[in-house]
Amino acid sequence: MSKVILSDFKLDERLDNDTVFVQDLKLSRLLIMNDSRYLWLILVPRVSFNISELFELSDEEFSELHREIKICSEFLNKEYNPTKINVASLGNVVKQMHIHIVARYENDETWPAPVWGKGKAIAYRNTDLQDFSMKMQKYLQKL
Repeated sequence: MSKVILSDFKLDERLDNDTVFVQDLKLSRLLIMNDSRYLWLILVPRVSFNISELFELSDEEFSELHREIKICSEFLNKEYNPTKINVASLGNVVKQMHIHIVARYENDETWPAPVWGKGKAIAYRNTDLQDFSMKMQKYLQKL
């Protein structure tokens, strides 16, 4: 993976402030959005901070990111049985390449509209956040 710069990787300040670290995957840093209204994961490829578009990734990086998106989506689907899994790469506010993976339910606060920019985030209680993170980590260990 030619563009991965593990030693120089830095996370956009807004992502750092709004998320909780789970673990580093082969390509991406896996984060939980600290908003208990949604089961919301974020993948941030550990590549140059200036990369903001999917097409800027090498073919190998793109393929690995796709694999990581699939794993995270399957986790949310198997563990939480949502109505729909939303996967998006926006970058309109945070330019750093990142992928949102959100489990959606017909009774969630913003259904069927998108989740970003709607309402005020409600931070997880520490125990709930730890449970979510540990479930994700256990799932990843099985792979």
